[in-house]
Amino acid sequence: MPAPEQPPYVDTLIHARWIIPVVPADKVYENCALAIRDGRIQAILPSAEAARRYRAGETVQLDHHVLIPGLINTHTHAAMTLLRGYADDRPLMEWLQQHIWPAEQKWVNPAFVADGSRLAVAEMLRSGTTTFSDQYFFPEATALVARETGMRAQIAFPVIDAPTPWSRNGEDALQKGLALRDDYRAHERIDVVFAPHAPYTVGDETLEKIAVYAAEAQIPVQMHLHETAAEVERAVDEHGERPTERLYRLGLLSPQTLCVHMTAVEDRDVALLRESGAHVAHCPRSNLKLASGFCPASDLLDAGINVALGTDGAASNNGLDLFAEANTAALLAKAVSGRADALPARQALAMATIHGARALGIEDRTGSLEPGKYADLAAVDLGGLEQQPLHDPISQLVYTGSGHLVTDVWVAGRQLLDQRQLTTLNEAELVQRAQDWRARIAGLST
Repeated sequence: MPAPEQPPYVDTLIHARWIIPVVPADKVYENCALAIRDGRIQAILPSAEAARRYRAGETVQLDHHVLIPGLINTHTHAAMTLLRGYADDRPLMEWLQQHIWPAEQKWVNPAFVADGSRLAVAEMLRSGTTTFSDQYFFPEATALVARETGMRAQIAFPVIDAPTPWSRNGEDALQKGLALRDDYRAHERIDVVFAPHAPYTVGDETLEKIAVYAAEAQIPVQMHLHETAAEVERAVDEHGERPTERLYRLGLLSPQTLCVHMTAVEDRDVALLRESGAHVAHCPRSNLKLASGFCPASDLLDAGINVALGTDGAASNNGLDLFAEANTAALLAKAVSGRADALPARQALAMATIHGARALGIEDRTGSLEPGKYADLAAVDLGGLEQQPLHDPISQLVYTGSGHLVTDVWVAGRQLLDQRQLTTLNEAELVQRAQDWRARIAGLST
C-alpha cells in the first residue's frame, strides 16, 4: 500500500490575529496564516487550513499581532543618524549652510557613513521598515551595510556640481555612481539609482545627461524638489521657470522620477506631475520641523499622483519611524484641508507600503502581501492596553503610535528582528559607536 502523500513543505508559517495585505485595499484577514517558501509568499489562508495543508520548517504564533507588509521609507539620509539633534531649531538654509554642510565636510568619510547607516538600519528595522531609499555621500558604504544586514535598499547616489566629501563634481559623481550600479546590477535586494541633489545644486548640463542615462537604461531618479517656497522663488528669479517646469523641459520628469518634498505646489506643478507620471515622497515631520512648508498630499492623491512617505534624515526629523510619518501625514492633511476625511488611515498605510514600492519601481517585489512577492513583513503587537478596545486594526496602526510595538520583521523570509532583538546587528556596539562619534564631533576626543 503506497505511503500517504506528504503535504507540501514551506519554510515558515506565520499565524496572526490579523493580516493586512494592503492589496486588495481595505482587506483584513482574521485568524489566518501566511506561508513562506524560498523567501516568497506562498499563500494567505485560514490558520486551521494552513496547519492541515502545509508542513512547516518553522511555525510562528502571533496571537495579539497584526501582520503587514514591511514599511518602505522612500527618502532618507541614513548616515545622518550621527547628526541627530545637531543644530536643531534652525530654518533649512541656515541649518544646511552654517551647520550641517560644514560638519559633513569635516567628519563625513566611509567609516562615518557605515556606522551611521548601521544605526539607521537598526532603528528602521525596530519600527517595521524593511526597505529604504538612501541619498548620501559614500553610497558604497551604505550599500554594503544593507547587503550585510539583510535590508532591502535603493541606493540613490548624490550628484552635485561642486566638490563634496565623496566627489569632485557632477561628472565624477556620475562615474562613481554608475560603477557602483554595475557592482550591484544582479543583487536581489539592492538597486542603485540617480540622485541629482536639488535644482539649486545641479546645472542643466548635468541634469540633461542624467535624463538621457535614465531613459536609455530605465534607471530611477530621485531629487529634492520644491522643498521650500524660497527655493521655488529663487528658481523663478534665476531660470524664469518653476523647478517642476525646468525638470519637465529637461526631460527629467517621468514615471521613473521621485520628487522629494513638493511643498509650495501650484496647479501647474500638479498638472506636470500628473502628465509625466512622476511620484512624490512626502516627508511631513522633517518639513514641519524645518518649517519648510506643507506638501498637499491629499490633493495630489486625489489628482491621481502616487504619493509615498519618507522620513528624511534623522538630523532633521529626528527619527526614522515610518509609522510616525503615516500618523503625521494623516493628521496634517486633515488640518491643512479642513476635512476630517482627508487622507484616511487606509490611505496612510498604503502610502507607507505599496505606494512606496511603486515610487521606487519595485511594486512587483514588495509593498503588499501577495503570493509571489518577497516575504517582507512586519508584526505589530496590538495587545497592549493603549490599543484597546480594537475596533479597526488599520486605524489603530496609524493613530496609536505603532513603531515601538513592532516585535518581528522579515525581509525575503529572513527574520531580521525577533521579539524586538536584532538578528544581524549588535545593539550595544551600535550605541557605543554612536557615542564615540558624538564625542569626536563635540571635540571631546580625537
